[in-house]
Amino acid sequence: MSPARTAPELTVGVIGGSGLYEMEGLEDIRWVKVRTPFGDPSDAYCTGRFGGRRVIFLPRHGRGHRLTPSELNYRANIYGMKKLGAQALVSISAVGSMKEDIHPLELVVPDQFYDHTKRRVGSFFGEGIVAHVGMAHPVCAGVATALAQAGKDVGARVHRGGTYICIEGPHFSTKGESEIYRRWGVSIIGMTNMPEAKLAREAELCYATLALVTDYDVWHEEHEAVTVEAVVANLMNNVATAKEVLRRVISRIPASCGQGCPDALRNAVITHPKAFPPKIRKRLDFLLGKYFPPARKGPRRG
Repeated sequence: MSPARTAPELTVGVIGGSGLYEMEGLEDIRWVKVRTPFGDPSDAYCTGRFGGRRVIFLPRHGRGHRLTPSELNYRANIYGMKKLGAQALVSISAVGSMKEDIHPLELVVPDQFYDHTKRRVGSFFGEGIVAHVGMAHPVCAGVATALAQAGKDVGARVHRGGTYICIEGPHFSTKGESEIYRRWGVSIIGMTNMPEAKLAREAELCYATLALVTDYDVWHEEHEAVTVEAVVANLMNNVATAKEVLRRVISRIPASCGQGCPDALRNAVITHPKAFPPKIRKRLDFLLGKYFPPARKGPRRG
């Protein structure tokens, strides 16, 4: 009998949001600085092992919370994850609730996003190479299911599904804005998951969000308007829950994806390869190489 084939190891990336600047329990820790064609990521990446799997952790706002949502280099953050070998990506994000039945200190695993940002670069492509990836289902169902179950296992109330509206920030909403967003039917509001989710799809990563509810934004008549003090107090409680969820979910994320995330670019590039600008082609080689291998140079003839 031939020996059984060993499934390739899954490397899980984790992006920590507000309040989550390190991942506890990692072994063989090494902080790695990554250079990307798009500039510097938010911080060095912490690599290690957890639950029998390789894990890559990035504090989204940098250690010490140095970067606003608008200042984040989303392209560099996602590119660095991909370069270090991540295949699945868990995004931890603080959010406000836009629905009566989603209470502070609860968890949401959204399945949709609405990008309401204004000043962010949302694609690796452009400048001569055009690609259109499908975003109808922006969340990897396998990762989302694992997150939701892990949340329930730690005793949290988990809401599966719903739309996350991403605003520019760094200010909280006005009451008028909050009421308009509510009429749009969104479930939660945050400042960081777009264009993060779009770029994760372009990088062919299996992406899902664990949203930590800190407040009711400013729409709720029976609750005080959102304040930094209230948000931080609830955030610290939520971060403790998120750490417990991460301890359980890393080993549960499926090693294979049935949703097509790892092949999202297969038919997305519209530009003919002969028209690729060499400089841009080189910059995107890490993403496009498996579909458009660099042309081999023939032997020189004297």
